[in-house]
Amino acid sequence: MVHAVAAKESNNRDVEAVRTDWDRAEAEALYALPFPDLIFRAQSIHREHFDPNHVETASLLSIKTGGCPEDCGYCAQSAHYDTGLKATRLMDKADVIATAERAKDAGATRFCMAAAWRNPKDRDLEKVCDMVSAVKGLGMETCVTLGMLTPGQAARLAEAGLDFYNHNVDTSPEFYDKIITTRTLEDRIDTLAHVRDAGIKVCCGGIVGMGERVDDRLGMLVLLANLPAHPESVPINLWNEVKGVPVNDSAERPDPIALVRLIAVARILMPKSVVRLSAGRQYMTDELQALCFLAGANSIFIGDVLLTTKNPQRDRDASLLQRLGMRSQLGQSHVA
Repeated sequence: MVHAVAAKESNNRDVEAVRTDWDRAEAEALYALPFPDLIFRAQSIHREHFDPNHVETASLLSIKTGGCPEDCGYCAQSAHYDTGLKATRLMDKADVIATAERAKDAGATRFCMAAAWRNPKDRDLEKVCDMVSAVKGLGMETCVTLGMLTPGQAARLAEAGLDFYNHNVDTSPEFYDKIITTRTLEDRIDTLAHVRDAGIKVCCGGIVGMGERVDDRLGMLVLLANLPAHPESVPINLWNEVKGVPVNDSAERPDPIALVRLIAVARILMPKSVVRLSAGRQYMTDELQALCFLAGANSIFIGDVLLTTKNPQRDRDASLLQRLGMRSQLGQSHVA
């Protein structure tokens, strides 16, 4: 009888694991749980699908910086704002591959390439596809973020061997038009569908600390959890202070415990997704990061810079994971 009950409970969890019909009230109820109960539930689900002592390590490179025509109110790369950032041309393939090789030597298993475009021109897409194929040849997973895509462009990236495409929803449907007006949330959802239809894995998350409410943060997670398929990777970014952008006027960094609660809800709503602590980790103490790992986060970006913002140094990350007894490729790197 005990085994039968255990099997029934396991089956119930499996049903929950594939849910895409969460509502906001359920997310709010989870978020409001007593902290020990919330962490226990998130950690229990995390252990069903992942090694709880392993952290994925990825590296991010801006292959084309600045001059973006979008008006995202948080972004240093928008041409709408005077942020002091100089626009650049698309990097040469050789320089990108050399950077990828260094990232691999430093312990990264996935290499992400970002270009500040509204959508790529086909001639530029071909150059990016060459980069993707070359990075794949190094034995690394590949990810790009290039803005909106057509179905044909998504198919071309799949043909080049792309593993992941990043296209964040950024925030809740209700808060979205407070920070972006040049691209709709539906535009973003359409691109995610094109990527999924092409057989590419989806990397999709958002940013917290832009002046949104807790309800908006939960709304973002519910939006992601109710996509036809959960994103394989869910990056959670903390707002980074950027000179000259509108979000500065309303930004407020989340309370640390509130951030841990959000990570835990993300883990419960999307049990099989990798949850990544992305931008803003330089503001997080080691203790806060440890709590986030306990709540179900299991991926970080390594390297001193993320696009245009700072990131914790590799030695700090390696030291933290070592003290926690957690594993990553950082501990296997042959670079001193």
